[in-house]
Amino acid sequence: MTFADFINLALNGLVEGLLIALPALAVTLVHGLARFPNAATGDVVAAGGFGGYFTFNVTGSLLLAGLGGALVGALVSLAAYYLAFKAIMRRSVITLLLTSIGVGFFIRSVLGMSFGHELKMFSLPLTRAINFHGVLINPTDVQLAGVIVAVLAAVFVMLYVAPVGRMMRALADDPDLGRVSGIRKERVMVVMWSVTGAVCGIAGTVLGMRTTLAPEMGWTMLLPAFAAAVIGGLGNPVGAVAGAILLGVVQELSTPYVGFVYKIALGYVVMLLVLLVRPQGLFNRPQGVR
Repeated sequence: MTFADFINLALNGLVEGLLIALPALAVTLVHGLARFPNAATGDVVAAGGFGGYFTFNVTGSLLLAGLGGALVGALVSLAAYYLAFKAIMRRSVITLLLTSIGVGFFIRSVLGMSFGHELKMFSLPLTRAINFHGVLINPTDVQLAGVIVAVLAAVFVMLYVAPVGRMMRALADDPDLGRVSGIRKERVMVVMWSVTGAVCGIAGTVLGMRTTLAPEMGWTMLLPAFAAAVIGGLGNPVGAVAGAILLGVVQELSTPYVGFVYKIALGYVVMLLVLLVRPQGLFNRPQGVR
């Protein structure tokens, strides 16, 4: 493998990692506030992707497609919260996890009945990769990566600058103290489910623009998203993004050695190694017990 091949794989891994970062961020935000792993995250990604696809076919605008995907993702996420999760939020983690699996199957079934199971593609103009001495730069990938970075930046500004973001982090750190301090948990939960749904919807739209759309596409995104969130440290937004980028680059760089099929499994090997060495994740501090 030449140096140019190495750079090409690393760049492709960076784009893949950024794409994984969106649902990974959604997973870690839900876990931080609702205290359970949301297995329906991938199917919200798929719903947002089809929302963006439908909007693009109606309007022909990529910008409106992204907004449509975000809106559909947010609405599906809020509907799941109000119709499924809210009533059982005080139940065990296993109950919430199993409920999220059921919600995911329901979303997938609705998408299959509405759009069919054949692959869908955005009708985008073909672009020629720019060749810099063997390093290939795809303009479409650059644009999509820019969109993802802008979305991540907006979410982090909300989390670390906006008052509602500070409330979310306060409830995630200490729910009881947050409620005593006067934070309205219901309002914060609505914002959290809306934001995570919108982020997943944009991820689905970007994934559809980069590859293809299918009702089952969410499942292929869910596993890497969970792995990235665990690697970075569940409940840590920065760790989720960093873990996703690390996972995407490692998977792509391993392709010449393990093949396309087994590169996904390598991501879980990395996750297992992290769990063995640092069970709290790479970017979370160890928690002591007094």
